[in-house]
Formats: sequence, structure tokens, C-alpha cells
Amino acid sequence: MKENTEIPYAVQLAGVGAGPHVLLTAGVHGDEYEPMLAAASLIRELDGKLARGRVTIVPVVNKSAYERASRCGNDGLDLARICPGKPDGTVSEQTADRISALIRTADYYVDMHTGGLAYDIYPLAGYMLHPLPEVLEKQQQMALAYNLPMVWGTDHRPDGRTLSVARDAGIPAIYLEYGGGTGLREFVVTAYKDGFINLLKHLGLINEPARTLPEAERFWVEDYRSDSGYLQAKMPSPADGIFKAAVQTGEWVRAGQRWGTIINPFSGERTEVVAAENGLAFLLRTTVNVRKGDALGGILPIEKAGKRIIHEG
Repeated sequence: MKENTEIPYAVQLAGVGAGPHVLLTAGVHGDEYEPMLAAASLIRELDGKLARGRVTIVPVVNKSAYERASRCGNDGLDLARICPGKPDGTVSEQTADRISALIRTADYYVDMHTGGLAYDIYPLAGYMLHPLPEVLEKQQQMALAYNLPMVWGTDHRPDGRTLSVARDAGIPAIYLEYGGGTGLREFVVTAYKDGFINLLKHLGLINEPARTLPEAERFWVEDYRSDSGYLQAKMPSPADGIFKAAVQTGEWVRAGQRWGTIINPFSGERTEVVAAENGLAFLLRTTVNVRKGDALGGILPIEKAGKRIIHEG
């Protein structure tokens, strides 16, 4: 085990034999704590366990955002929108520059997230729909190896993300989303640890067979539409007020079903919000004080387990 002096808090674990370099990051956003704990625990649990290859783990990418208990650093920037950053820029831009350089050294990349303080997210492994078939196939297999119930492939064109750095370098990459809100969820920590260990088995870094759930048991959507993966643009609030949800993540909803109510505490005015389509509720606003335009939730457009492909237009 050794620390990487270029990236603070990065730890590298090496196997006995040659093999791929797998990078695992957490804490790109400073209010997403379960991934940080999963990463820190994996450093201990994997030490001396790798048969081949290398694993680099970064428990807290964005120290500035972590110290503020915020999605953004103290310069107000979201690191997940400014990659590959600037070596001589603000604190977030410099951090984005360093993590982008590390991503380019990897053969496989996993970026762990939650919904932060603002959202609860149904457990999913996602990826950009990479235009190179060989990269896309590896990403699909990586996502499946995590054994989370939802698999989501989305538009490959957005820039500024950690995954867009990997995309441009031709590196297979996935991201994880699970949970969010206040408090700490140990089951998220466990799911992320178990999924990463299974991925390492799948990639041959650990000499044990991977145990991966059948594809037919997943809620799997590949959505090629523009900005299909942009969570902050989904179901924008029609008004300011206090949001009272009427659904939960993991619940099946129908078009026209009540999603929740926005109550103006000054006037008492109530604004109903309804689902626009059938599907699985996978994203739900947990910060109840909302402003017009804030995302209130998201629906995966699928009505049963299996795979669905949605093309542009």
C-alpha cells in the first residue's frame, strides 16, 4: 500500500502479477458520505488481497467541498461540471485538474455518488453511451457487476464530468448513485463495497469467481436522448414553497399520478405535481424547501424488469 503524492488521500494497492489499473473515487461532492466510508473501508479490506493489477482508491476527491459539507467547493464551483479543470485555477479547478490526470492513468474507472443532501436515489450503476462499441460493452459489464437493481446508460455528449474525462481517453467508466438525504445509511456502504469487490473478481484482480445477477432481473434503460442523464433538470418545480412528496423511490408510478404537493407557507396556495409518464420512481427531492425550477424527481421509463433502449427522437 502506498499513497499517491500527486492526489491527496489517494492510496494504491498492488497485486502480485501484472494486470489492469482500476481507479475508485468518492467525495467528488462533499455531502455524499457513504461512498467515502466505503472507499476508506476498501483500502483496509483489499490490502494484500489482489492477485494481479493495481487499484487506486481516493476516499475524498474534493476536500474543499467536504470541509463545507456541500456539493461545491469554497469557490462555489461543482467539480462534476468543470473537469478537466485548470492547473492554475481556483481550488475546485485545480482539484479537477489533478483527478482528471489520475483518471487518464486508469484502465477502468468507478466514481461513487449519492443524492447528497438534496435527493434520494434508487440504487443504480450508470454510464455514458460511449460511441466506441468496445468501450460501451466493457462499461455495461462493469455496471452489471455491481448487482444494483437499476442500470442506466445515458447521453455521452455532456462535458465537465469525471466520466467525460474517461470518455475522451477511451477508458471504460461507470458511476454509482444510491440514497441521499440526511443521516448515514450503512446498507449503501455495504452495497458499494460488495459491488466493487465483485467488479475486481470480474476483471480478474481477485482470484475468485464473480457472482453477477442476471440481466433480465435488472431495470435497465439505455437512453440516447440529449442530456438524458442530467438529474438536476428532471421534473422542474412549478413554484416556490415546501415540497411534500407523495411517492417513494422504487415505487411504480403512472402518468397523471400525484407526485407531490408544493405548499406556499405565506399564502397557503397548493400546487400539485403529477408524474408525466409511467415508470419507476428513481429520484426524489429530499430538501423540502424548493424554488421554481428545482428538480423534484425522476422516472425511469420502464414498466418491468429487462432492458429498454430509447433512441433520439
